[in-house]
This record gives sequence, C-alpha cells and structure tokens, in this order.
Amino acid sequence: MPEITVVKVERVAGEQGQAGRVVHIERPEEWAACPECGVISTSVRQRRTTRPRDLPYGEEALHVRWHKRQFACKEALCSRKAFTESVAEIPPRARVTGRLCRAAARRVASGASVAAACREYRLGWPLTHRHFTALADAVLAEPEPVEVLGIDETRRGRARWRKNADGSWDKLERFETNFVDLSGTGGLLGQAAGRTGSAVEGWLDARGQAWKSAVQVVAIDPATCYRTAIRRALPHATIVVDHFHLIALANKAVTAVRQRVTRDQRGRRGRSVDPEWANRRRLLRARENLSQRAFTTMWNALIDHEPTGQILTAWIAKEDLRSLLACARQQQPRSVISHRLFRFFSWCAGSDIPELISLAETIEQWWPETLAFITTGITNARTEGTNRLIKDAARVAFGFRNLANQRRRVRLACTHQTINPAA
Repeated sequence: MPEITVVKVERVAGEQGQAGRVVHIERPEEWAACPECGVISTSVRQRRTTRPRDLPYGEEALHVRWHKRQFACKEALCSRKAFTESVAEIPPRARVTGRLCRAAARRVASGASVAAACREYRLGWPLTHRHFTALADAVLAEPEPVEVLGIDETRRGRARWRKNADGSWDKLERFETNFVDLSGTGGLLGQAAGRTGSAVEGWLDARGQAWKSAVQVVAIDPATCYRTAIRRALPHATIVVDHFHLIALANKAVTAVRQRVTRDQRGRRGRSVDPEWANRRRLLRARENLSQRAFTTMWNALIDHEPTGQILTAWIAKEDLRSLLACARQQQPRSVISHRLFRFFSWCAGSDIPELISLAETIEQWWPETLAFITTGITNARTEGTNRLIKDAARVAFGFRNLANQRRRVRLACTHQTINPAA
C-alpha cells in the first residue's frame, strides 16, 4: 500500500504455539484533510491502534497493527470537530483491507464457492459476495454481436412445484436457454428462462435489430421450438443442426430395436447370456473404433442367434447415417452426399422396421439443417462444453436460490475474460 509505511515487524508466539509476525504500520504524513470540509489539520487529539486483516503472506500468520491518529478540525464552520486518518485501502471503520476483499472476490471468480473463499480469507459471506458482485458486474457487459450463435438448454436444479390458492399445483420453470458465441471469444452471451421459442425470440429481440443482423449461422440441437423461433427472429440466418444428436438418435433406434427383438423372442428383458445383450456396447460403437476381432464377434453372434436380422439392419442404418454425416469432415462433393443420403433412405425404407422408418422421417424433416452442417462443418460442441461449465458452477455452489446470482456466476465462469490476479 503506497500510502502506508512499515514501522517495524515483530515475531511473537501465535495461537496454539505457532509463531506469527506482527507488522506495525502508520501513515507517514503529519497532516490529514477533514473529510467534511477538506481543511488540512495538523492538530493530533489522540492515537489509536486498529487491527485490520490483510492478505496472508508466507507460511506464518501475519497480523497488522495500524497506529492511527485522530486530528481536530480547526475550521469553525465545519460541523465535524474531529476525524481519524484513513487511506484508500483501509477506509474509516474498516476491519479488512480492500485488497483482501478483492482477492476473495477473484477466488470466487476463479471457480470456488463463496463459502470456500470465506473460509480461506476469514471473511463473512455478505462481504465476500458483495465484492464478487462488483467484480463480475465490472467485467461482464452487454454481449457484442456475433456471426455464429449456439443455442441449447440446461436444467436449473430439480423440479419444483407451487401451490395455488385453489389448491392446485403449478410446476415452476427449471430450464434455462443458453446463448453461446461459436465464432469468437465471447463465451456465454446470456441466458433466458425456459426452453421455449418465446424465450429465444425475447432474448434476441432485446439485443436489437443491429445485433440480430450480424448473426449469420445458428447451431442448435434438433428442437422444433428453437428452429421455429430462429426462423421468426433471424430469417436471414442459416440454421445448423448438431450431428452428435443425430447420431444419438440413431443409437437410440438401435437400442430400441434390440430391446423389442429381445422381448418378442424371449418374452423378457435382456440378460448377460443373450448375445444381443452381451454385444450392446459394440452395437453403439463406431465401426472404425471396433477392432476386427470385436466386429467379427458381434457380427457372428447376431447372425447365429438373432434370426430376424433386425438388430444388424438397424446397426447398418446407423453406420450409413454416420457415413453421411462424415461428409462434413471429408469435404465430399454434393454427388457423394446425395449418394449416401439415398443409400440411407433406401435402406431404412426397405427394412420395414418402425424404428428405422421413424429415424428416416426425422432426418428428412431436418435435412436442410443437416445439409447446412455438412457444408459448413459448424457444430454445437462449444455450447455443450458451456453447459458442462454451467453445471459445474451449480455443483460448486450447491445450487442457487437467486436467479440473478446464478446467471452472474455461470456467465463469469463461461466467459473468456482475463481477470488479472494482481489487480
């Protein structure tokens, strides 16, 4: 602290037999200005010693003793007769230094809970949270326009119910729609309550027309409500569906076929002695990630013990879909994309399996957005990573009761902002 001078440092026996250090400080100037009228005074009425807590330093305990002076105001018209000197880091009646409070705020901003920062720096919860709020509000600002926008939802805690006056119950909204910058370093741009199209439209409309005009591509999961809202709010933007969720739909179709075939043939759920149950993990794994031995084991077991062939048919359909989506990574021409799309549709239509027909219908409904992914290669992976950071922040805090505090915490945790630890 530049306004403070260290007089001496003593080593004393601390609590529980641990040695500690006592630092005696004082203000070097022999004068002080009255905070009420601003008149300089050199008349000292008395001296006091306070014990403000400061940042820890080293392995031993550090204690501060500030020898303060009380000055008498000589201005006759001033209503204040006396005042005690102070500095910016230790304002009047302060028991902790400003840099200690800022360090606790940065500790919370780095991912720790408010309670953990309080235990580390021996501060109260309201004081630590107040300084963290000031730090977060100074760092976070209105999001800048982005070119590629990612939209996804996360659940905010467990489901909660509210009882009405007439005795009925309403389920409270526990989902948040997240807006993420996929083209720059903006990170989490903001959140909106609910996972509905109106929530997306309301958040985008609040940004203004200039902000919306800058968005060129929007990446989403296969959610119809989001697609409808984007077409209304951003009619000029290209919508891209995330390929991970399309492959997940194919894996669910394979699982549904396997479970249905097992129930029809055996009249029960699958067991470890059933070949289709023993190979359930191999059925969901990518073909290139299967060794030749594992693939041969799965294929022969299902050929020998599953006479309908529906499980392998569903597995082939899943691999055909993966081959179609791989065109984005392989940068295949449109002729190859059309060929693989026809092969997938014809295989699902010729199988006469309800689960595969439903899968093909879903791909057909989302084909413009799927083709946009294949041609652009844009995914929602960063949005999914942001969802994980949001959940981690909630776990660290053991949940949030205040929605404003939650949004502040998760946005600071998910935004690529550099917080100077020496500030």
